[in-house]
Amino acid sequence: MEKAQKQYYSVKELADLLGTSRVTIFKKIKSGQIKGERVGRNYIINREDIKDFLTTKLTAKVKKEIENGVIEVIKQYGEVLKKLGRE
Repeated sequence: MEKAQKQYYSVKELADLLGTSRVTIFKKIKSGQIKGERVGRNYIINREDIKDFLTTKLTAKVKKEIENGVIEVIKQYGEVLKKLGRE
């Protein structure tokens, strides 16, 4: 018998599903990237809002920030990355 999907997830459950930390999920809720509903001291996240978050396309600004981050990592760790690539 198939397990029914939950309608709401806790921060911990979502963090476990996405393979990230609870702190990361809290930051995304606070920044508005993930819609979370406060229930007492905790947050719950609707399954539909998780789908919206996961399917959101990157903006040009975010893409540029990622590109700049990659360039910076290559500048700082280029030689190490090359050595690791040979292993």
